[in-house]
Amino acid sequence: MAKADIGLIGLAVMGQNLVLNMADHGFTVAVFNRTVSKIDEFLQGPAKGKKIIGAKDLKEFVSALKRPRRVMLMVKAGDPVDEFIDHLMPLLEAGDIVIDGGNSHFPDSQRRYEELKVRGILFIGAGISGGEEGARHGPSIMPGGNPDAWPHIKPIFQAIAAKSEDGTPCCDWVGIGGAGHYVKMVHNGIEYGDMQLICEAYHLLKGGAKLIYPELSQTFSSWDQGPLNSYLIEITADIFKKLDTDGKPLLEKILDVAGQKGTGKWTAIDALDRGMPLTLIGEAVFARCLSSIKEERIEASRHFQAPSHTPPVDKKNFIEQISHALYASKIISYAQGFMLMRTASEELKWNLNFGSIALMWRGGCIIRSKFLGKIKQAYDKTPALKNLLLDPFFSAEISRCTASWRKVVAEGALLGLPLPCFSTALSFFDGYRSASLPANLLQAQRDYFGAHTYERTDKPRGQFFHTNWTGKGGDVSSSTYNA
Repeated sequence: MAKADIGLIGLAVMGQNLVLNMADHGFTVAVFNRTVSKIDEFLQGPAKGKKIIGAKDLKEFVSALKRPRRVMLMVKAGDPVDEFIDHLMPLLEAGDIVIDGGNSHFPDSQRRYEELKVRGILFIGAGISGGEEGARHGPSIMPGGNPDAWPHIKPIFQAIAAKSEDGTPCCDWVGIGGAGHYVKMVHNGIEYGDMQLICEAYHLLKGGAKLIYPELSQTFSSWDQGPLNSYLIEITADIFKKLDTDGKPLLEKILDVAGQKGTGKWTAIDALDRGMPLTLIGEAVFARCLSSIKEERIEASRHFQAPSHTPPVDKKNFIEQISHALYASKIISYAQGFMLMRTASEELKWNLNFGSIALMWRGGCIIRSKFLGKIKQAYDKTPALKNLLLDPFFSAEISRCTASWRKVVAEGALLGLPLPCFSTALSFFDGYRSASLPANLLQAQRDYFGAHTYERTDKPRGQFFHTNWTGKGGDVSSSTYNA
């Protein structure tokens, strides 16, 4: 007799922890893994004594599930997801639910939603954030796909998800098709930005303010008590305290070559495709790329000397200015991320609820922070808000930090310390607040060499003009298009 409320395929760390989380909340879970020995190890180890059913093959696995059958895939993104879906299809019936909880690219989730809908299967693409600890004790879950599936998985997902301070689950319906994995992709892009911003603050504190590791830890701990409160700030304070076996800071032994799994790159590419200026996340991705060419950087360091600039004398004031620059840049990062989601929502007819998304990120996930509560308040107050920078709270916070932000970016340049994300955040802000930009010259250049046309300030928008700049060209203009 079918006993399991849900089945999960893929018993790697995330899969195992999600199963244990579900069992802790009273759900019976069936499990399957391609390497069958892993099932026995799990059942005899962490899962011992819990309501977890092991299956030796997919037929046994599916037969253990209550109808409508809920099958969650926690396997490597890409082909393995499609392969398991193909194996499951002969065993499932119309109305059954397939959930991809991996780090899939949203176009794949959109395709799977459409393909399975034709076959009567309800597909869910669920972005999950929080790492192994979150999976075990409460992640942030971002489900999208077929809305008919949501009532059947909502009780499970909202039970196992992290909870905000008022007890609201950090999980809610995102939208149809690939919306869930899209929001997770943007989350990961913002995560790239947050991490790079913190690294730049560290570089300034260590290279400019000359703080030693205990002072770095204390500084980040104090920041965690204020507006910068977040999981990433908290763990950074811990990282500075960790000593290696020889008693020296472990961080000094870690090679400065950053890895990446591609989700930040996906976010930047999608922003380019939609013509959105996601400059900070783009720079965060490129900063990781630059770090990877370690040997070239070592060679270049022999050719070029650092500037001989004296750091600010007032160390305490400089540290406070850095905190303001970090906070202002973080606001820009989130403003850009929500700009991108707003554009995608309009283009793909997703009707994303931005306040709900901020709440989903409020707990459990890697970018969880006090800051996200303010974003939720902004969108609750003005659901059609065009940009976070236009919200009174964030507008006031940016204005409060701007003077320090400018000084820090300038000081970084004088010290020769690379601040790609601090700098691009400030440039974006200055561009966004400018009623007039030098793009008029750019349009003139395009029209001069390519007859690409331009609009005029003294004519209605949408009318395009071409000038014969040299007197030798013709009057025929090129067709217009926008990125």
